[in-house]
Amino acid sequence: MASVFRSEEMSLMQLFLQVEAAYCCVAELGELGLVQFRDLNVNVNSFQRKFVNEVRRCESLERILRFLENEMEDNVETVKLEKYPETPLPREMIDMEVQNLEQKLEAELLEANQNQQTLKQNFLELTELKHLLKKTQDFFEVRGLFALPTDIFTAGVIKRERMIAFERLLWRACRGNIYLRYTEMDTPLEDPVTREEVKKNVFIIFYQGEQLKQKIKKICDGFRATVYPCPESATERREMLDGVNTRIEDLNTVITQTESHRQRLLHEAAANLWSWGIKVKKIKAIYYILNCCNIDVTQQCVIAEIWFPVADAGRIKRALHQGMERSGSTITPILTAVHTRMAPPTFNRTNKFTAGFQNIVDAYGVGNYREMNPAPYTIITFPFLFAVMFGDCGHGAVMLGFALWMVVNEKSLLAQKSTNEIWNTFFSGRYLILLMGIFSMYTGFIYNDCFSKSFNIFGSSWHIIPIKDVLLDNTVLQLDPAVPGVYSGNPYPFGIDPIWNVASNKLTFLNSYKMKMSVVIGIVHMIFGVVLSLFNHIYFKKYINIILQFIPEMIFIVSLFGYLVFMIIFKWCHFDVHSSQSAPSILIHFINMFLFNYGDASNAPLYLHQKEVQSFLVIFALIAVPWMLLIKPFILRANHQKAQRMVRDVDQARGIQHSKGKTEETDPKTRDISRKREEYEEPLFNFGDIFVHQAIHTIEYCLGCISNTASYLRLWALSLAHAQLSEVLWTMVMHNGFNSSSWAGLIVIFIIFAAFAVLTVAILLVMEGLSAFLHALRLHW
Repeated sequence: MASVFRSEEMSLMQLFLQVEAAYCCVAELGELGLVQFRDLNVNVNSFQRKFVNEVRRCESLERILRFLENEMEDNVETVKLEKYPETPLPREMIDMEVQNLEQKLEAELLEANQNQQTLKQNFLELTELKHLLKKTQDFFEVRGLFALPTDIFTAGVIKRERMIAFERLLWRACRGNIYLRYTEMDTPLEDPVTREEVKKNVFIIFYQGEQLKQKIKKICDGFRATVYPCPESATERREMLDGVNTRIEDLNTVITQTESHRQRLLHEAAANLWSWGIKVKKIKAIYYILNCCNIDVTQQCVIAEIWFPVADAGRIKRALHQGMERSGSTITPILTAVHTRMAPPTFNRTNKFTAGFQNIVDAYGVGNYREMNPAPYTIITFPFLFAVMFGDCGHGAVMLGFALWMVVNEKSLLAQKSTNEIWNTFFSGRYLILLMGIFSMYTGFIYNDCFSKSFNIFGSSWHIIPIKDVLLDNTVLQLDPAVPGVYSGNPYPFGIDPIWNVASNKLTFLNSYKMKMSVVIGIVHMIFGVVLSLFNHIYFKKYINIILQFIPEMIFIVSLFGYLVFMIIFKWCHFDVHSSQSAPSILIHFINMFLFNYGDASNAPLYLHQKEVQSFLVIFALIAVPWMLLIKPFILRANHQKAQRMVRDVDQARGIQHSKGKTEETDPKTRDISRKREEYEEPLFNFGDIFVHQAIHTIEYCLGCISNTASYLRLWALSLAHAQLSEVLWTMVMHNGFNSSSWAGLIVIFIIFAAFAVLTVAILLVMEGLSAFLHALRLHW
């Protein structure tokens, strides 16, 4: 249970594997996912490591798989298995290279693509020629130029967006000595390279002279216009058109057969593409890990250093034994403990429920080894702070329904193995959304808010019957609790009284309530975070941090902001509806507390001896600042100087022993002196760095208490914005559906409800929900 609240205890072991069994043992450890390998070849270039060729072969296979995936696009769907394939043996990679990928699929697909591109290029040219022969027939009929020689005109096809510039350049280059006619093709054509639709125009240019012919030819080449031969007579054009149509039909048949062959190859690849990708990634990961290991001089043993949780030592040993059996080796892997001063990696064990909350914490930063893990507390605090900003029963119920659908159908949804990043993000946080919906419903009942309307379950504590005669002459009237029967004397049993939903001063009351509630929640949340640091100090036995860091931090925040919480709660409890008119202002009292100004007679004190209590708290908080800033660095320096003296004494004692001819190997007393020296030795100590670090921490903490308290007011602001948007949406949209009393109103309210539902989901659930989520994230970071 301790591992839930604190990171796992880790162990560093040296692992000795037989070369033949190394691959299978690493594969089994990879499937287990509980081991971190240290890179023992940090100073070796990645291109000089032993298994660099195998990694390159895996990268080559990945390139081929990416090529196949790009070829499939959206036309062919890959087959995804329910379970991930097992890690293949090294010889299976050779089989994949020779039999399936390089020779068969990639080569055949490249050849099919090249043939198809050539055929489509020919088809494009024939189609352009077909349109040209049809259009030029119309040009000749209009001009009456059937008997002209063929060298006085040029016909071709050009992209439509280049036509205007093409026409202008022809006119200027030829000085107007040409006659240009063009028309648009009826149907767009497909580019054989990009496979995009291209719109083109057919043109014909009439001119005289060889020089103009050369100019026109160069201009056509410059604009990438395709020039086609056009016969002189109509009969020859018709004959050529018939031949072109025949060739187009033949090409269509060949292109269809080529495409069917290509699709058949892609479908064959699609059946195994997903499993191939997983296998190649696993093989590459194994060889990457093997490159981090050392190999002894005999080339018979692989040496690795691994971190793993102490609680999983048995699973690690079983995985190594399975890898040994799979490889056929008879030499058992050897694990030996390694003593080191290196900081172990932090490993927090998670499951499908806690993984989302742990990711929120790790996104800000991973804690040090064996520190308190805030993720278990985030399970409650994150959805609660979200719900304070998002509180609405109706919206929370919709969110809860969506999350329940994902949770109930998670097995079938996981089996789909979607690659959509947005969907995967929502699905990974399904339990987070579930709790957000539940807490939103809870705070919605507290606010008594459901789609901007209130429930009247227990009956309001306020009544207007005793003053009904006064209401006849007043459209707006403030209810007076002093009038008998107007106020029952007991507050609404749960949440806010529903009468506030129709009150004209509702916003004033809710703003005051939510603002104070935000301050209370924020200060309690910050104090809870400081208290968690106490458990770290106790666990790591840093008692100096308890006295010189935790205690002054608590004194500072409790003396100032804890007292603010006290004043808010005291005022809530002490002043009721009958005495609320004489209640003093907490804001004025809190400002005067720092100014030591107690001469304001208009703002009565909350309790007796308030002046003395507040003066004491301010002075106590000011004393905590130098307490936190100055004492710890000087104590650390004194401890360091004491340790240095002990090291010098140990060195002197060692020198005396050596002068007598005794060594560490022969004399137990000398070994004891060496051990003590290692205990007293400390890392490099710099008093300036220590003092600057402590000053930064003190300033950051003191200013953070102030700024973070103000930052928690976003709970009030977001809650107000959500409530106002919900009310506007109801008033401007849904309320209009209730205005009609005829039968047509049924159809109208059906349409209006559809619009109301869409806007509610799009604006209040998605946009406002995302906004509240990001603000809750900020308050935790």
